[in-house]
Amino acid sequence: MPTAPTPVNESTVPRKTAAQLIVAYFKDFGVLRETGREYWGIQIVNFLDCTAYFAILTIASVFLSDDLGLSDKQAGYSVAAFTSAVTILLFVSGMFTDWLGIRKSLGISMVAQLMLRLAMVVVGLTPGLPHRGLLASALLLLMAPFMASIQTVFQASCQRYTTKRSRSAGFNLWYLFMNVGAAAGGFLIDVIRLKLHLADVHVFTLGVVTAALCLVAGATLVRREDQLVSPDDPPAEAKQEAVVEHKSPLRIMKEVVSEPTLWRLLVLIALTLGVRAVYAYMYLLMPKYWLRTIGPDAAFGTLNAINPVGIVIGLVLFIPLANKFNLFNMLVYGSMFSALSLFPLAVPWTFYGSNIVTAHYVMALLCMILLTIGEVAWSPKLYEYTAAIAPKGQEGTYLGLSMVPWFLAKTLVSVFSGHLLERWAPEKVLVNGTDVPLKEALLHNQVSYWNSPAAMWLILGVYAMIGCWGAVLLRDWLTRGARWKNAQPAT
Repeated sequence: MPTAPTPVNESTVPRKTAAQLIVAYFKDFGVLRETGREYWGIQIVNFLDCTAYFAILTIASVFLSDDLGLSDKQAGYSVAAFTSAVTILLFVSGMFTDWLGIRKSLGISMVAQLMLRLAMVVVGLTPGLPHRGLLASALLLLMAPFMASIQTVFQASCQRYTTKRSRSAGFNLWYLFMNVGAAAGGFLIDVIRLKLHLADVHVFTLGVVTAALCLVAGATLVRREDQLVSPDDPPAEAKQEAVVEHKSPLRIMKEVVSEPTLWRLLVLIALTLGVRAVYAYMYLLMPKYWLRTIGPDAAFGTLNAINPVGIVIGLVLFIPLANKFNLFNMLVYGSMFSALSLFPLAVPWTFYGSNIVTAHYVMALLCMILLTIGEVAWSPKLYEYTAAIAPKGQEGTYLGLSMVPWFLAKTLVSVFSGHLLERWAPEKVLVNGTDVPLKEALLHNQVSYWNSPAAMWLILGVYAMIGCWGAVLLRDWLTRGARWKNAQPAT
């Protein structure tokens, strides 16, 4: 998941007790009274759009295969193109948001998403339409620029519609709304599929409804474009903050490449790639894995919702305490927890009992708990580490580069997801010359461990864990010159 907090050097301020930190954390949200209706309008859009986005992301691979007939490999390639395009376009969509303004960018993005999601519903509900899988893949790809654009609208709005004093709380609340939306998206998938017994395509119908509601919220609540300023902000200071040195892309590139800290960041990116990939497994591998090991009634939407629900709880309870711990330790050992989350899935299901459905639900629950603990600990620290090692004046550039591991993880996992599923978690396996559903073959011990889904999770978990231990071994080099190490110890 993305994070927004501005890094704070914990060694320059006096330490507080845990209780004082928690009280201060909640008290800080009181400053949001300074924000206007535009901020709250954007948060309504944030919640609605994230609900649709995460629901669509979770159902996409299943929909392309089970409803439209694409193979696991073809569905993986389609989702790879979609998610990679969203991430790549995040690098450039900000300039278009600045050019068009928040209101126009919001309106264009929502109108486009409404139309494209509606077209996807038509494709899903028209069985006789030729090349439905190809059409759906094209529609997904066309959604990418508008999904990227709305993300930059959210971030620009948190800056524009908060004062200097309320900005930190504003970004924190944005992240909370995003995760609440992600949880709602997971629950609604199971409501649509299991409670209402509707086809998977109606997850896109949900997206049409949320896009329409977003347009209404944007049109009625988001009216202003000017920067919100507190009456207490000194005019001279506000004017000084507005002064930015504009450099050409070529000059920025030369300065960044010449800095040795860039290579430290790139090495850390490579080492954490396996951990970042775990979050891509959640929507590329796990839904089909659960459907094939638990059965067609698997509540995979609810299982995926455990993570964002835990993140919301973690943000409220844990972030105020996070500065009491060493930054790099939090980053590395939190990553290890996320890597460990795959190992409960690597244990043969019989270890958990004789009921295969119960066993896989227990495995899934343990996986999500470990994953969430790790994410709360390490994901915000990656951005803080990046800002701490970046040369002054280049923090924004380095924070942009920190998106690279998520882009690489999504792209590589998307491309190989179909191959992994067909190798270790296919819909059916060959047993004595007969195709047998994977669940039945596992139940009767007709699949060896190294040909079972457990082996896939073991291999992926070991790969993720190796990167974490590599970061531990390279600790001194990876933290060389970091600004938190140069500060005086806290008293």
